[in-house]
Amino acid sequence: MIPELGHVALIIAFVLAIGLAVVPMWGAARRDVAAMNMAPSLAVGVTVFVAVAFALLAASFLQDDFSVAVVAANSNSLLPPIFKFSALWGNHEGSLLLWVLILSGWMAAVATFSRGLPLVMVARVLSVMGMVAVGFLAFSLLTSNPFERLLPNTPLDGNDLNPLLQDPGLIIHPPLLYMGYVGLSVPFAFAIAALMGGRLDASWARWSRPWTNVAWGFLSLGIMLGSWWAYYELGWGGWWFWDPVENASFMPWLMGTALVHSLAATEKRGVFRSWTVLLAIFAFSLSLLGTFLVRSGVLTSVHAFAADPERGLFILIFLALVVGGSLLLYALRAPSVASRVNYSGVSRESLLMINNLVFTVSTIVVLLGTLFPLIMDAFSLGKYSVGPPYFNAVFVPLMALVMPFMAVGPLSRWREDTTRRWLHELLVPGLGVLVVAIVLAFLGSDDFNLWIAFAVLLSGWVALGVVKDLWRRIATGVDGGLTWRRLTPSFIGMTLAHLGFAAVVLGAVVVTQENEERDLRMAVGDVETLGAYRFELMSLGQQAGPNYLADQAVFEVRLDQELIAVLVPEKRRYFASGQIMTEAAIDARLWRDLYIALGEPIGEQAWAVRLQYKPMVRWLWLGALMIGLGALVTAFDRRYRSQRSNVTAAQSGVAAVAG
Repeated sequence: MIPELGHVALIIAFVLAIGLAVVPMWGAARRDVAAMNMAPSLAVGVTVFVAVAFALLAASFLQDDFSVAVVAANSNSLLPPIFKFSALWGNHEGSLLLWVLILSGWMAAVATFSRGLPLVMVARVLSVMGMVAVGFLAFSLLTSNPFERLLPNTPLDGNDLNPLLQDPGLIIHPPLLYMGYVGLSVPFAFAIAALMGGRLDASWARWSRPWTNVAWGFLSLGIMLGSWWAYYELGWGGWWFWDPVENASFMPWLMGTALVHSLAATEKRGVFRSWTVLLAIFAFSLSLLGTFLVRSGVLTSVHAFAADPERGLFILIFLALVVGGSLLLYALRAPSVASRVNYSGVSRESLLMINNLVFTVSTIVVLLGTLFPLIMDAFSLGKYSVGPPYFNAVFVPLMALVMPFMAVGPLSRWREDTTRRWLHELLVPGLGVLVVAIVLAFLGSDDFNLWIAFAVLLSGWVALGVVKDLWRRIATGVDGGLTWRRLTPSFIGMTLAHLGFAAVVLGAVVVTQENEERDLRMAVGDVETLGAYRFELMSLGQQAGPNYLADQAVFEVRLDQELIAVLVPEKRRYFASGQIMTEAAIDARLWRDLYIALGEPIGEQAWAVRLQYKPMVRWLWLGALMIGLGALVTAFDRRYRSQRSNVTAAQSGVAAVAG
């Protein structure tokens, strides 16, 4: 009975989503206040019934109802309860339901926190989001029903959840990633609503900006968590593989980065209006493209779901409708919303435009590398593979190019600056880090690494620029005192994000250049060295888990004869599926990781072992965490909270969507 109730709840949500897509939009066109006022209630209604369906599917997993096909395929009676719950989104049908739940949650949030905005804008925004919800609910009901039964041939037990997904990181990673993916539908909806009104202004950017920052922040955290999970769970010690599905999440992040900065310029100076709208359209379109790549089966990846041409065709048609319709509307309306604000070639606006262009070109580079093999295969032109050498050769220089502009950008003036001042702001921090790089060159002697020195130069440049901007804001010049009142959440968020970006770049270069590893055969009592560290295999044994049996090896790690860590890597065999998984053991420190993974047994008392030394690898995830938190902090800026009482902005917004 529970699956049937869940299916009914999804159908009701689908009907309400159709109403949300049609009624408020019709009301906005006819200026029917009653019809427009229905938008928030319909949005909340969709959210409630999708949440009910989600809860009922979760109950089916927790109760081991193997008459439900998705439960039988992805769960098992021996599976711990927490993984039974997360198994809900460890498959195509359940993850799609999670997608729809998060989309409806964003709709409810917009309905709740946008009451001070012009009614016609809210109606159009929620209606556009309702159209997106209609597409995904139809996809779920027609091709991916999570409540499909196996009656009367109900299995006695399930096939089990993929052991790769039986990890705490995978409980959090997909929801965070989807919060970012789906959250980009909000600025998309605001952009479409503003285009339909025929005019864009600073108010539209102000309304869109907090939603964009929050979505981009969640996407940053989701990508970070996925990288961290791959590092410790896959047993390779890698943190980014340029996997096509990794790229599918990275492309919306790159475009979202450009959008975040472009919205800031549009809000504060009224520039880049049509460009900002285009970025909002492409950011969400790339999210949909990622959905197609993951769910169509055109890619082979540890992230992808099983191939299903019918599902792939449905998403491709939906993607074409969304992108095609949006670009058609943009082509019709863009000439009337172009910016007419003048600014000098030497100004903060110019730097933001360079930033936007670099991130857009970077997105195109990743897109081409991801789709090229698929296009060649589709036209029977051969099998091709585009790997890390291409991405590193093209993408890395683009990121290096943007960093000097990150250093001087926040210090630049709006509208017009001077070349002399630019050079001063750019060179003063630059010379400082150049001295550090030169010192490192002499200290490094024959082991000096040019790439690391270059990374120190660029990252230090950005960090010193941020510190200089921070000091300029808090220094009052009165009795040498300091004031922290000028540090708004928006500025704090920007500071965290820029420092985080510098940390990611530095960590990525150092761990790539200075990583050390050895593949060895080790038996009990063997001692091996890696750099300054000594690894001794103390014992071998077995440990039973709730649904697996693990072979364990106990290692003692010493530095200068001092015991610094005891590490216990495992090789697990899962009872239900028989799959074998590697569980690495890691001694994590701020400046380095020591990483041990077991390979295959060699005889009865020896194992193949991989030892790795990874300097500054933690800086990758700490930096990404700073980026994500920085984006979330900006949403608490006072000017966003005061929108309800800002009559001037509201009146401007009414004008913006009139017509």
